[in-house]
Amino acid sequence: MKVAVTYENGEVFQHFGRTEQFKIYDIENGKIVSSQVVGNNGESHGGLIDVLISNNVEALICGGIGGGAKAMFASQGIKLYPGASGQADDCVNALISDSLSFDPNTECHHHDEEGGEHTCTCGHGH
Repeated sequence: MKVAVTYENGEVFQHFGRTEQFKIYDIENGKIVSSQVVGNNGESHGGLIDVLISNNVEALICGGIGGGAKAMFASQGIKLYPGASGQADDCVNALISDSLSFDPNTECHHHDEEGGEHTCTCGHGH
């Protein structure tokens, strides 16, 4: 199984649409067997799912994420674990042990295309 995490400085990056990196983990028999950090290929928001598809990712752990992106993940059959925070490695290990703290209802509701602030129900205040 391949699991990706929105990634910045070892932690879960809190805005899917603006993530510059993903850390992708290969998991076999309940253990992480390898991982690599990949860039976003210059993509943002909707284009980021293509980066994950091209890396055969089956699940994503992230912080805040918009409703449109959530729908794209559902249509591609990629499992989504939004509302997560903390160390990326710890989150993946928690997912493996079925103890990941996440909120499936986490959703960013407004994006300002000028790069300004937006409101988000994830509680991370970004």
